[in-house]
Amino acid sequence: MSNAAPVDVQWKHPDELMKILRLKQKQKALQARLKKQEVDQQQIQSQDLRAQDKRKNPFVVSTQNLAKKSKNEVLGTDDTLFQLLQNSTTTSRAPDVNLEAPIERNHPLANVFLRCEQDVEETQEKFYNFLPIDWSIKSRLRLLTPQPIVAGNLKTSQEASGLTSFIRGIDPSTTSTGLDISPGALFHQSTLYWQHPHLPWLTLYPRTARQEASCHPLGSAEIDALSRQWTESFRSLFQLLRARQCPYFYVCANSFTVLFRAAGIGGCSEIHAILAPSSRGMRAALRQEDIEFRQPLKSKANETPEKTANAETSVSEGFDESCQAIKEEEEASDDDMEEEEWLESLGVDASEIKKISLRSAQRQQKKECESDFGDHSALFIEGAECAALFNYLLNSKSIVTNVGRLAGIPPTLFSPVAFLGATLRNLQVRTSKVRLEETNYHSVELKGVLLPHVLPYLSNFLHNATTDNFSATMGNNLNTLAFTKVSQALIDDILEDKDKKQLSDQVFGRENLSDSGLSASILEAMCRVDRDAVKAMERMSFNRESSSFTIS
Repeated sequence: MSNAAPVDVQWKHPDELMKILRLKQKQKALQARLKKQEVDQQQIQSQDLRAQDKRKNPFVVSTQNLAKKSKNEVLGTDDTLFQLLQNSTTTSRAPDVNLEAPIERNHPLANVFLRCEQDVEETQEKFYNFLPIDWSIKSRLRLLTPQPIVAGNLKTSQEASGLTSFIRGIDPSTTSTGLDISPGALFHQSTLYWQHPHLPWLTLYPRTARQEASCHPLGSAEIDALSRQWTESFRSLFQLLRARQCPYFYVCANSFTVLFRAAGIGGCSEIHAILAPSSRGMRAALRQEDIEFRQPLKSKANETPEKTANAETSVSEGFDESCQAIKEEEEASDDDMEEEEWLESLGVDASEIKKISLRSAQRQQKKECESDFGDHSALFIEGAECAALFNYLLNSKSIVTNVGRLAGIPPTLFSPVAFLGATLRNLQVRTSKVRLEETNYHSVELKGVLLPHVLPYLSNFLHNATTDNFSATMGNNLNTLAFTKVSQALIDDILEDKDKKQLSDQVFGRENLSDSGLSASILEAMCRVDRDAVKAMERMSFNRESSSFTIS
């Protein structure tokens, strides 16, 4: 092994390896095609030589010219693409290809090649001087570092200090305390979170429809006790949010998830909530309770005024716009009455009028349900309407299912700070060694409910604890990806308004959240108002030399 030649070690992502394999397969396919075409050309030439002895027919097109023409066309398409992919000289008689010259549109494969170039440019990784915030709930996180991380087999002092630091909401590395500040204690602090309710025999997140083998239905007494305790816990958590003692928390029901955030988070000066996904029935229920909301992700093309209740799906914040929506509904109903009267005056049968009205109602309902359970159905509720949403969730019986394995069980609450009735939970940690590209890496896998503050905390921890590069791969919950997209849209709206007073309020919001239990660096990232402040992430890597993050 000592006499072996040095190998150029370069870490490659599995996606890059798959791209290389696909390129090799394309090269082999092109080589086989070219060989077949050369054999066909030789056969054509031999046929031409045999036909020279015969009398020449003046009305027959020369096959030799056709062969040359077809060969030139093939060399202009397949050989050109093959030479670009192989990036080396070949034995074929293809003309020299200028990589900087634009591809002519008359080539059959030109559009395909241009689309491939655009896809490569779009998938290029971006570099950031800071780590953005991803507001989606992650189910799995895998860290890769050249140096080992003290994550398992913790000492008594490390486990106790990490637990105490998390419960008290202090940062032992910046506060003078007698707690253990070793890497093991700091890492253990990042694996804890608060949850309610906690039933060990049931998986309360994610809430899927799969039936469990050992699932017994709860009695009415148990369901009533869970409901009373959940009401007290939810009320306690919301009061902490209003007092800015809690930066955010999640309410995870069977069909939707609500993210409540304190004032100052994400550039908003008031408490606000994001609900995703929503349905037509839920939006109708919120309008019935006079809860104003809007859909930031809904495309402008779908925001045209309509004659039905669909015009109210993007209810604005102001009273004037809500009155305008009501006025449009009244006008639409008047138009419907006029249409029915007009059809009756023409002598149309009442049954036919009823069928026409039914078809019209079905078309309207279909149009309203187009964005149901998608990212565009995410609702944003701000200010005093959050209190109305809180009362709706507190008293609504539709958020608790009556059938299935989760019958009678209230929604799950997740928070980074303690609240009344909360249960302290920890993530599952598994350490292992991985060998990639002749290099050994230490892998730490976290599995469970990973809240948005976990990744920034771990990146700060690894930045201070190790001197090498590190990377992370995450598994996101698809139902919560809309939270990040809505946060991006809200920040874009704030930057377009260019309200200096609103931007200056973010400093006060960050200072007012100083007692919320999170470190100053994480609060600064959550309160940042920037184009790159919020990003949806699946992979992240840190380069020590450039001190930058690569996100894709």
